[in-house]
Amino acid sequence: MIDPRAAHDRPDPAELLEAVREYLDHPAEGGRDRLHRRVASNVVGLVERQLAVADADAAAHRDRLAALGVDDNAQLAALAAEVDETDPRHGVLSAALAQWARAKVAVSNPRYLEEGR
Repeated sequence: MIDPRAAHDRPDPAELLEAVREYLDHPAEGGRDRLHRRVASNVVGLVERQLAVADADAAAHRDRLAALGVDDNAQLAALAAEVDETDPRHGVLSAALAQWARAKVAVSNPRYLEEGR
């Protein structure tokens, strides 16, 4: 079970690796095999990136939650639903959500953060 304070959502590294293992346990399926192998390779890369930054991302996310006065992602979502542009917390919340999104994209597909994209 994923920690409700986790910096990254499902699938977690264990679920991703299980999916790759299940794929590799099956015989090749002809033309689709090349695509599936690329997907499997991308999944392994994602897991590598997530594990490489896990401690730093977890600490940064805990700090974001604490700065906003919430205990977990569910409370963060509730706060985001209630804060509008006139709320003094809007700027802090927006910055925190942007930082979190950037951290998630850095793991899921860092090419999206490259200059010029």
